[in-house]
Amino acid sequence: MSVEKIALITAGGSGMGAAAARRLAQEGYRVAVLSSSGKGETLARELGGVGVTGSNQSNDDVRRLVDLAMARWGRIDALVNSAGHGPRAPILDISDEDWHKGMEVYFLSAVRPVRLVAPIMAAQGGGAIVNISTAWAFEPSEMFPTSAVLRAGLASFTKIFADTHAAKNVRMNNVLPGWIDSLPATDERRDSVPMARYGKAGEIAATIAFLLSDGAGYITGQNIRVDGGITRGV
Repeated sequence: MSVEKIALITAGGSGMGAAAARRLAQEGYRVAVLSSSGKGETLARELGGVGVTGSNQSNDDVRRLVDLAMARWGRIDALVNSAGHGPRAPILDISDEDWHKGMEVYFLSAVRPVRLVAPIMAAQGGGAIVNISTAWAFEPSEMFPTSAVLRAGLASFTKIFADTHAAKNVRMNNVLPGWIDSLPATDERRDSVPMARYGKAGEIAATIAFLLSDGAGYITGQNIRVDGGITRGV
C-alpha cells in the first residue's frame, strides 16, 4: 500500500509558489499552503488541501501550517520555500533596517519552516526540501542587492544542512530561476537571455517536482540554475 505524500508550500498564493503547489497536486501530493494574501487558502481548497493565511516571517504562522498538516495527514514529505520581494536600492543606500528586512524575506523565511519540518522528516525516515532562490545568487546584480546577498547565504545554509542531514535521508536543494513570466516582462530582460524568452513558472514548478521526487534521491546540497542560460556557472 503506497503512502500518501504531503507537501508544504510557503508564500504559495501566487507566482512560482502557486505553480509549485499546482504541479505537486497534479503529481498526487496533498498540499498545505501558506500565504499572506489569503490566496493560498483559496488555492489549497481548490487543490483539495489545506491553507493558512499568514507570513513566513512569523514563527507562529509557520507552526500553524505545520501543525495543520500534521493534524490532517500525520506526515510531511516535501517542503517548498518561496518568498516575496525584499528592499531594493543602490548598495550604499540600503539601511540597516532594510538589510534586516532582506534577511527576513530571503533567508529566515526558509530557515523557519526547515527548523520545524526537518525533524519530522528525519523521524519518519526521510523527506525533501526545495528553496526557490535566484539566478543572481552567484552572479550578483545591482538590480537585486538584498536578494543576491542573502540568497548567497541561503546557499551556504543549504550545503551545511545537506552535510548534516543527508544521512537521515532528508535532502535540500535550491532552484535558481532567472527571468520568469510571473514577473513584469521587458524587452531588455528578455533579450539578455540566450534562449530569448522568459521562463515559465510551470518550468520552475517542474524542476521543483523533480527535485522532490525519488528520481532525485541522490541530489542534495545543490543549486540548480533554471534561467535560460543567462548565468554562466562553473
